[in-house]
Amino acid sequence: TEDFRTFILALSDLCLTQVCCSLDALCSRRADGSMCLSWALLFPQEVVDQLLRKMGTKGILNDTTVGIFRNCEELRLRRASIRFCPVSAEAFRLALCPHRLQELDASWVSGGLTGADIVSGLASNLECRSSLQRLSLNGLHLDWESLMEDGGTHVGFSSLQGLRTLSLANTDLTDAVLEDVCSLPQLESLDISCTVVSKLTALLDCKSTLKSLIAHRLRQLDMSPTGLFFVFSQLHALRHLDFSDDHITSDDSDGRDGDETVRQLLEGIPQVLPTLVSLDISGRKRITEAAVRAFVEARAGLVFMGLLATGASSSDVLTSQKNLKVTGEANENQVCEALRRYRDRECFTREALIHLYNLITDIDTPRPDMLKLVLGGMQSHPTSLHVHLVATACVFNLTTRDLAEAMPISLLSSTVNQLLYAMKTFPNHQQVQKNCLLALCSDYILQDVPFDKYLAAMLVINWLSRHEDPILQRMAVAVISILVAKLSTEETAQLSEDVSIMKQLLAIVQQKAMVGVVDSTLKFALSALWNLTDEMPTAARNFIECKGMELYEEVLESYYGEPSIEQKVLGLLNNIAEVEVLQDDLFEENLLEHILGLLQDSQVEVGVRYFAGGILAQLASRPEAWTLSAELLTAILKQLVCVFAFNNSPFFKPSGVQLWAVWAIHLVCSQNGKTHLETTVGSTWVDL
Repeated sequence: TEDFRTFILALSDLCLTQVCCSLDALCSRRADGSMCLSWALLFPQEVVDQLLRKMGTKGILNDTTVGIFRNCEELRLRRASIRFCPVSAEAFRLALCPHRLQELDASWVSGGLTGADIVSGLASNLECRSSLQRLSLNGLHLDWESLMEDGGTHVGFSSLQGLRTLSLANTDLTDAVLEDVCSLPQLESLDISCTVVSKLTALLDCKSTLKSLIAHRLRQLDMSPTGLFFVFSQLHALRHLDFSDDHITSDDSDGRDGDETVRQLLEGIPQVLPTLVSLDISGRKRITEAAVRAFVEARAGLVFMGLLATGASSSDVLTSQKNLKVTGEANENQVCEALRRYRDRECFTREALIHLYNLITDIDTPRPDMLKLVLGGMQSHPTSLHVHLVATACVFNLTTRDLAEAMPISLLSSTVNQLLYAMKTFPNHQQVQKNCLLALCSDYILQDVPFDKYLAAMLVINWLSRHEDPILQRMAVAVISILVAKLSTEETAQLSEDVSIMKQLLAIVQQKAMVGVVDSTLKFALSALWNLTDEMPTAARNFIECKGMELYEEVLESYYGEPSIEQKVLGLLNNIAEVEVLQDDLFEENLLEHILGLLQDSQVEVGVRYFAGGILAQLASRPEAWTLSAELLTAILKQLVCVFAFNNSPFFKPSGVQLWAVWAIHLVCSQNGKTHLETTVGSTWVDL
């Protein structure tokens, strides 16, 4: 069944992940430092392909680890991917070339591996010459001049006679190399996007076999519209043609001949490219809706048209064809299709995101499908400011209010981690930072979604230190306040060692206190400071050294009768009172008299009196360390008894300190349940 198949795939993935994590234990080392499996049975062939791919996605595939695939008897590769991995020419030759490969994706490989290294290495294996059907070298330096004759036989793409699919996008492909490519007898699919080829006449050599041609953004193309149209018209087997262009970086003169060629193609007779079912001309200028209509109506079998950034995607003929998919900006379906198809193209991803943002400005229905597309665009272009500027705004619109709660947790988790990556990558771009902060400022996301909360806290704190916009400051402080409460003890300790964080939060408290306002920014800043110092002596000491005591004394006096402020201030002072070596800083007569007054006032909220009693009980529990007047100590002890001796008739006469501790446990447990029992006892048991 499908469920069983899904289970098996998941189990296989877990096993491969475990192998990746245990390579050091499973392998020995050769003299050259490369790894070799210490003991290996004959692996199922598909599992070997999956292991290589998993090592690549885990970021552990390199010259050392790829060595395990030198054992091509037990580990037989057929569909190999070393995409984006740092693999050298020598490691590639030793580990991959001996296999009877059917497919190889070496796109964007680092480590000095060139296209020439790959082709010559593969051609050295006589089996590969006929077995290899798919080859992707996107983003590589071909270094074709380095290829030499091999025993009198020419070494080139034409040596790989079995090739059917070849992708050379973003390479230094030249006209001469293209001629070699087009001599392949079985070539069906070719991608030459973003290369420096100037002529396409070589395509005529494979006109009877070529079914798919991707020729996006050929900026060095030097052919007349008539010449280009002639070449295209001769590709009788062609079913998919992508002749799109990057409209963002081009001026009015760039690509004009290509645009004219597209016009002729659209308005040409149906006998031109008769088998065509897919045409992508996104980014092309001077395209009319009338020309698009004529083309679509003349081809009943058309299944796709790329019309993004052409201004011609609004024709009603596009929506009347049920089986026709379109990329464009006329409606939601076209925009989402663009995000799906153009994930690897920055210019079109950015364009589609702009139109998506306009569509979802007032969205009120959860759309996880859209969020997944936005996330995909961000992940595909991690260093693109243009993409992240729009994408982060889209994320906010798709997760604002209660929309996030309807999203899959795993999707939200990945999205938030990508937002953090954006904050880290573009630290000085105010709008990107603002968009990320807006998206993060969600109680549901902060409380229930798993992500790196320590990193998030650090990024938001760093942002806060550079900006003073009141609205954004309020959000940043709110986010920090919640995140600090979510950190582990170790993470909080690490965060609390940074004195600059304490200074920033205290500066916000002082700023608000100077004008006497009671707002959420002040409350969140006080909560963050409270959480930072909870059972953190280092943070409590930093607070004192940053003149926090003096500030908090002023706040207590200024905000008398404001329980939401008093409770947070007293909560932090209670944290300090729990640290014996810091108690001396609390022995200030005016401060303790003020706290005693709060304890005595029966009109004061119970939470305020709880912390007031806690501070006084902590200090009074060590009479040998008392440095103020004996009368004040006596008054404190007497008041603790008066307040916490229930009905003033207990069965025994414990000290006021003990009474406060018992009452504290009772209060917190009765209000917050069993989950708070451990922390409450932890701070009061010593007093009992």
